Amino acid sequence: MKQKTHSGLKKRTKITGSGKVMLRRACKKHLLSSKNKRALKSDQGGVLAPKGHMTMIARMLKISKK
Repeated sequence: MKQKTHSGLKKRTKITGSGKVMLRRACKKHLLSSKNKRALKSDQGGVLAPKGHMTMIARMLKISKK
């Protein structure tokens, strides 16, 4: 039987052209009015997934590790 990718992780990550995994940054969902605007602005965009998590992410998304 064909293995399926983890659909929850598939929705939350983006694979770059070079094969790296981008994640969203934390602390950006709610209670934003009390947070420092300069810090919120600098945290825009994604962040690369840690190397320690890449084995688990690659297994869940069925991608080859780079």
